[in-house]
Amino acid sequence: MGKTISQKIIADHLVSGQLKAGNEVGLKIDQTLTQDATGTMAYLEFEAMGVDRVKTELSVAYVDHNTLQSGFENADDHKFIQTVAKKRGVLYSRPGNGICHQVHLERFAAPGKTLIGSDSHTPTAGGMGMLAFGAGGLDVAVAMGGGAYYIAMPEIVKINLIGSLRPWVSAKDVILEVLRLLTVKGGVGRIIEYGGEGVNSLSVPERATITNMGAELGATTSIFPSDQITKDFLRAQGRENDWKKVKADPDAVYDLTIDINLSDLKPLAALPHMPDKVKTLEEIGKIKIDQVCIGSCTNSSLQDLMKAASILKGKSVHQDVSLTISPGSMQVLNMLAVNGALSHMIAAGARILEAACGPCIGMGQSPASGAVSLRTFNRNFEGRSGTADAKVYLVSPEVAAASAVTGYLTDPRSLNHTFEFEQPDRFLINDSSILEPASPEEAETLEIYYGPNIKPFPKTQKLPETIKAKVVLKVGDNITTDHIMPAGAKILPYRSNIPYLAKFCFEQIKKDFAEICKAAGSGIIIGGENYGQGSSREHAALVPLYLGIKSVVTKSFARIHSANLINAGIIPFTFSNPEDYDRIDENDELEIPQVRDLLKSKSGVLLHNKTKDEKYELDYNFSQRQIEILLAGGLLNHTKENN
Repeated sequence: MGKTISQKIIADHLVSGQLKAGNEVGLKIDQTLTQDATGTMAYLEFEAMGVDRVKTELSVAYVDHNTLQSGFENADDHKFIQTVAKKRGVLYSRPGNGICHQVHLERFAAPGKTLIGSDSHTPTAGGMGMLAFGAGGLDVAVAMGGGAYYIAMPEIVKINLIGSLRPWVSAKDVILEVLRLLTVKGGVGRIIEYGGEGVNSLSVPERATITNMGAELGATTSIFPSDQITKDFLRAQGRENDWKKVKADPDAVYDLTIDINLSDLKPLAALPHMPDKVKTLEEIGKIKIDQVCIGSCTNSSLQDLMKAASILKGKSVHQDVSLTISPGSMQVLNMLAVNGALSHMIAAGARILEAACGPCIGMGQSPASGAVSLRTFNRNFEGRSGTADAKVYLVSPEVAAASAVTGYLTDPRSLNHTFEFEQPDRFLINDSSILEPASPEEAETLEIYYGPNIKPFPKTQKLPETIKAKVVLKVGDNITTDHIMPAGAKILPYRSNIPYLAKFCFEQIKKDFAEICKAAGSGIIIGGENYGQGSSREHAALVPLYLGIKSVVTKSFARIHSANLINAGIIPFTFSNPEDYDRIDENDELEIPQVRDLLKSKSGVLLHNKTKDEKYELDYNFSQRQIEILLAGGLLNHTKENN
């Protein structure tokens, strides 16, 4: 029986386990990436491990999230990351050089290799035929130290692409269609592989747009084949030697196959406040808009922005609309400047932002109260924009640009505009903003800078024999990491200061959550389905750890968040009977007796509701390694014990 693309790469990097769905597998990691919102904590964790030098083929530290320097905090964190990168053997991408996923795709991603990054959209590199995973910072730190990365072997789903996209229908519409079909829970426990004749009509940046938003499916990762189109892209980046042909065997067997005819797709949009609330523009109708934001790691490639510029050329942004454009990298910005497209954008009235994440993570450009904002981003969670009552729609760059001109949601096909983009034979390459690390000899004399905003990693304790705590919070389905630990310009500067960050935990749901936890001393959270979807931010586990959360019991978890909870020493249980969720209320006193011994013996676990004198069966599917991590009180303790 033949192998899929993912199975081949996993087999080539297998350290432990078997390629059987559900089994834990350990993988050798070739490359890592971090970004500054999660990277500070990842490097603090790496330093706590006592490893002198990274052991990967390549590790890169990007600064692209916290670039708004309204105080010393972000600048201090950047200086910390730069000094630790130089000392420990990590490349450092300076602020302004671009968004980590766009730059990595251009300069470092390689077919057939493995990558983990402390950002949930790391699977963007799957557009290059790379097996790339979003992970918590602690998992990335372990990989930088030479450790394996562990996942439950996923099912493999094939999206069979037929035909080719019609003019002004884009790769963004492809992934929105997949989200419409599968929902934000449809990728959980799965790798999404793209194949079929339609793949041949998609460029590498278009493929990367599609794999980028696999994160919104909850997928373990997404991947395309590496073919002649991949080779041409790498040649244009001066990296032809990094090319390797990667494809599935003709007789590869998939757990599920879904056909999508690209020729049938129309421009789509995701309605507020979830990426899978997808409709055609015709179904949504003509709605007035207030803001348009083009950019993010999903849609900021040269191809995306050239299409937007062609629509804007010779026109003006509508008087009631604010248009911002964030190039994905300095390379993209430079090429737009050289070929004149940047001038067309500026002349139309667009506000050009730096090559960074910017509005996507609430770092500026929050909409007006109740405003309608069209964004080419990957998430439209409520409040993520920085404005609680804003209505954010996710669209393609083509739809965004057309709508910016007309002032209402507009199908770009209605403009009767023509433009064909051809990938350049040679990109403008300038890596001067990617700083090389010091040699091992030079590194011995270097000092790492620690600013006053950087606080130690929260202390963890070994798992007790019995957990006793009350329910400090009960939430519903699809709780995101933005709900747990918000982003935005006011909060992101404190990502390296867990004690200060704690006061913002769950503030969208329960304003006084932090105070409740501190008064209780310890707590348990009860949740619905798909708890913890969204970003890879381990702060959504570290802050609850700091606040005394001992366990989270839900109907189901998102993959990365479940792993982050285990790494933090918080036990993620699920209800054996989902209806038991309805029997528990906030402030109920709960007890999980003999939990330490039961996990050791892999026995059944009961949750005792002492307030109602009821007992509920709990499920878990932890590997032996994960059980040992929980017993030790978290991955950092476990790593220290085993070094």
